[in-house]
Amino acid sequence: MAHIGQRLENPVTGEKLTFVETAASTGGERVVVDLELAAGGKVPGVHIHPKQEEKFEVLEGTMKFRYGMKKIVAEAGETVVVPAGKVHDFRNAGDTPAHVRVTISPALKMEEMFETNVALAQDGKTLKSGMPKPMELALFVREFGDEVRAPFPPPFVVHALMAPLAVVAKRSGRGCRYRPSDCAPVVA
Repeated sequence: MAHIGQRLENPVTGEKLTFVETAASTGGERVVVDLELAAGGKVPGVHIHPKQEEKFEVLEGTMKFRYGMKKIVAEAGETVVVPAGKVHDFRNAGDTPAHVRVTISPALKMEEMFETNVALAQDGKTLKSGMPKPMELALFVREFGDEVRAPFPPPFVVHALMAPLAVVAKRSGRGCRYRPSDCAPVVA
C-alpha cells in the first residue's frame, strides 16, 4: 500500500514519482503524485484511463501533451486536464527536468499500478519503452483494466488475445506481483 512521501523511480523510463496524497488519505477520491521527468523523458505509450480524470499541473519545465487530436505544450504554471476515456500521452518537451503534479480521480488501483510498473522495470521485465514484456503485460492488462488501456484494439480483443498468455504467466508464478494469493505453487 502506498504512503504519503513514498518515492518510486523507474530505471527504464526515468520517471520519478512521489506520493503527495493516497487513496487512503482521500477516501479513494484521488491519488496525487509529483512526477519528475528528465529532459526527453516520456510515458511508455499512448493510453486511456477509462474511468479516471487526470489533471497535470506543470510546476517546473515544459511538457508536451497529445490529447485526442490536439497537441498542447504547457509551461510552469499551466494545467492540462484529460477527461476519463480520452486518448493521451505526455513527455518532457524541454532541455531541463520537468516537475508535474498529477491528480488522478478517482484513485482506483493507480497506486498499485505505479508500484507494479516500477517493480517490473527494476526486475528487467519491461521493454526499452517501459511497457511490460508480453507475459507480464498479459497479467497487467487483466489486473489494471479499469486504470489504463491501450487505445486500440478494443478491450475485448485485448483480453481474448492475452487470456492464454495470462494463464501461462500465472502457472509460471508471475501472478504474484499482482495478487499475493496467486503465488501459491502450481501442483501438476
